[in-house]
Amino acid sequence: MNQTLANIALTGFLTLALLMGSALSLAQSLLVAEFSKGDLSGWKDKSFEGETQYEITMAEGNLQVLKAHSEGSASGLGKEITIDLKQTPFINWSWRIENTLNQFDETTKNGDDYAARLYVVKDGGWRVWKTRALNYVWSSNQKAGTSWNNAFVGDKAKMLAIRGQGHSVKKWYQEKRNVHEDLITLFGDLGSDEANLKAYRYLDAVALMTDTDNSAGTATAFYGDIYFTKH
Repeated sequence: MNQTLANIALTGFLTLALLMGSALSLAQSLLVAEFSKGDLSGWKDKSFEGETQYEITMAEGNLQVLKAHSEGSASGLGKEITIDLKQTPFINWSWRIENTLNQFDETTKNGDDYAARLYVVKDGGWRVWKTRALNYVWSSNQKAGTSWNNAFVGDKAKMLAIRGQGHSVKKWYQEKRNVHEDLITLFGDLGSDEANLKAYRYLDAVALMTDTDNSAGTATAFYGDIYFTKH
């Protein structure tokens, strides 16, 4: 999808744990999205092609989550927020998709669609060539752990499949990634802890998107709370 990325089934107790995490984890975290309380404050819509529908809805266990439904559309929700990865390097979230997309090559422009994706942005400011976006995606045809450059903006945006071939749909998954380490791995190790910290310490935005504009498909996804933790 042609975009500037910088601008922008379980029930009961198990569902509660997946969507919200433990009380201790939340207490020690930096909350970015509190969908479980119906809170969308600070989240802004960005449309690239049509409108993906985002709304707070009820999930299993009488909990609120964010529902995304895309029919040949590509729009996302983003929140500008400064994240200090020295203090809270781990991003935590939960998600579920109702369906994968048709088989196509996600590394190409015609296949740059994802039933669910969560991404973080490091803004280069006036040095636009320094802007970086790391996309955690639910891939329809890549294996989990596979990474590739975005088809439209090249190595300025890295795609990393967290879920993919072999993972069940209509099931909640709880995710946790060390963003600082992922940035070093995917954008390059600068040779020392000091240099890596200087280059990758701060994030400037978090966004999510369910998009199907290139494949002209349909996808539905659900997102739980998003927060950063130290461990």
